[in-house]
Amino acid sequence: MNKTLSLAFAVAAAFGAGSLALAQVQDAAGVRAALQQAGHAEIRDIEQDDGLWEAEVRGADGRWYDIHVDPATGQVLDARGGAALMTADQVRAAVEAQGYAQVRDMDLDDAIWEVDANDGDGRQVELKVSALDGRVLVIEFD
Repeated sequence: MNKTLSLAFAVAAAFGAGSLALAQVQDAAGVRAALQQAGHAEIRDIEQDDGLWEAEVRGADGRWYDIHVDPATGQVLDARGGAALMTADQVRAAVEAQGYAQVRDMDLDDAIWEVDANDGDGRQVELKVSALDGRVLVIEFD
């Protein structure tokens, strides 16, 4: 049985939150406000998915694409936003610095790295990690 946990503000404060004023997002209205603050005008299909908020936004090219919002901080996780994304080596180092070991099977999906690792107690976990700053956003225990 999988348990999904979202990390709270302590981790966000430790690793920096970015240039926008960020705050916890608890509902679709908060997600919409965070996306609008990030410059997205056309937004649809807001839902929670695997511990993160997900929505579709219309890009400058007119096509719709998925975008994620961290519920703990309100940070918009958008690979198309112009920010440099962390490499696999950078993410591995960040995850290990947060207490995880045996990092393996790393996959980048938009601005989120999905990482298999072991936690401090040796349990296998799947992590969702911000490709913008290396914060662990979601922990799923196997």
